[in-house]
Amino acid sequence: MHVTQHDQYLVGLELAGRKVVVVGGGQVAQRRVSRLIASGALVEVVSPEVTPAVEGMASAREITWTPRRYAEGDLDGAWYAIACTDDAEVNAVVGAEAERRRVFCVRADDGRLGTAVTPATGEYDGLTVGVLAKGAHRRSAAVRTALVEALQAGVVPDSADPVLPGVALVGGGPGDPELITVRGRRLLSRADVVVADRLGPRDLIEELGPDVEVIDASKIPYGRAMAQQRINELLIEHARAGKFVVRLKGGDPFVYGRGFEEVQACAEAGVPVTVVPGITSAFAAPAVAGIPVSHRGVAHEIVVVSGHVAPDDPRSLVDWQALGRMRGTVVLMMAVERIAQFAAALIEYGRPADTPVGVIQDGTTRIQRTLRATLGTVAVQVKEQEISPPAIVVIGPVAGLVAQR
Repeated sequence: MHVTQHDQYLVGLELAGRKVVVVGGGQVAQRRVSRLIASGALVEVVSPEVTPAVEGMASAREITWTPRRYAEGDLDGAWYAIACTDDAEVNAVVGAEAERRRVFCVRADDGRLGTAVTPATGEYDGLTVGVLAKGAHRRSAAVRTALVEALQAGVVPDSADPVLPGVALVGGGPGDPELITVRGRRLLSRADVVVADRLGPRDLIEELGPDVEVIDASKIPYGRAMAQQRINELLIEHARAGKFVVRLKGGDPFVYGRGFEEVQACAEAGVPVTVVPGITSAFAAPAVAGIPVSHRGVAHEIVVVSGHVAPDDPRSLVDWQALGRMRGTVVLMMAVERIAQFAAALIEYGRPADTPVGVIQDGTTRIQRTLRATLGTVAVQVKEQEISPPAIVVIGPVAGLVAQR
């Protein structure tokens, strides 16, 4: 008999290649089955009906689905069972068979009546965190989430091994510190040296320990090319000195961030480098401002353009005539100072002057500002409203869309 007053024994089951029977095909089954598939279990679902997601798993042959009600003998050969129908009597019958066959069984409707309980679990970098709270599911879920977030933020160390020297090129996202990737935040928490851009999430820098050396790359002297060369040298110097260096950049390192130049420099110097992509402000800033860069029936193409040189500059690699002919979305980065020239070029090559334009300054941050204009008016409005970098410019019909309230 199952004795409920005792503490539950938390254990990890090796289910790879072993039969697991799930009786029921609803939302509870859907959540459990996904995790069982990841464990390598041979999952058999018994239920007259299942959710579309479970049916899709069966169609993809990730699981076996028997489309009927549970029957005695369905647990034959099972190592583990889950009773998750919406009928308590059926769940009880499944539990009884499991008891006779000495198969551990989870009762999703009442965990106290089963011989096993599914803990609130979370994954983090190869770790599985499980929490049991004697049936207080919300409590166990809250603690699980807090533990995973603490691991992600580096508050709780997850390894006793020292971090090996090298460089991690981390995209910090568009500005909001919560929009950095989980992996990026984890590597940042392990850094000995951080070389940071001015567009990187500043709040994350403030959270670093006093022993972390922070180098503000925006204050490196000389011209643009010399500054980049010096950044490359710093990454290599500190890595060769046995430090783990995080190069924290705004947005995504490979979207007009010169990140690949830094990768090349490290590779040539024999310094190991890891690239962690980030959320690019080209898409994130418009999104938080309520502007989708694509929308069904409105835009089937998105072109992201660097605005660091004017359309008539001999260094420009942009086909402005092609951009003028297209009907989709153009996203301009680093374009505020030359917005009049860009707008004029697009109008000259075919874009209507009344094409909607959205300008988002300091997107995702506390001081975000949004300007709505047209190609014909945007230059004047940017000047009048004193819009300044960093800002993202979105051009096309999507910039005129407004969510219905």
